[in-house]
Amino acid sequence: MENFHLYVPILVRYGDLDPQWHVNNAKFLTFLEQSRVAYLQHLELWDGRDFFQIGLIVADIHVAYLLPIALGQELRVGIRVAHLGNKSMRFEYQIEGAQGSPVFARAETVMVSYDYLAQSSRTIPEDWRTKIAAFEGIAPRS
Repeated sequence: MENFHLYVPILVRYGDLDPQWHVNNAKFLTFLEQSRVAYLQHLELWDGRDFFQIGLIVADIHVAYLLPIALGQELRVGIRVAHLGNKSMRFEYQIEGAQGSPVFARAETVMVSYDYLAQSSRTIPEDWRTKIAAFEGIAPRS
């Protein structure tokens, strides 16, 4: 995977480890979530204040675990939106060493545009579509 326009640094904490002394597989999902929140804030799609306004809900997740992560390893997560649909978008991620190597995991999530107050999906807002398409260099309607 290449062409990530955003990398989010990750600090591996003692609490991320399992009894085998490597990062627990469930914590990888937390790393993805952390990078997704950073992405939304980087593009000013969410201010981080009102959780009812975050605007996305997870529909599907796939993770390929490639290498174990140990305490003290410096990481970064490359994140991008690879596809914009009508109500959903596909994020792709790569968890890697802070300098780009090695690659510890690759993942993707399908996120649905969601109104938490109405508790229903919604069309991706046009301002989101415009900002994401410009940032990623993709067609706004694909």
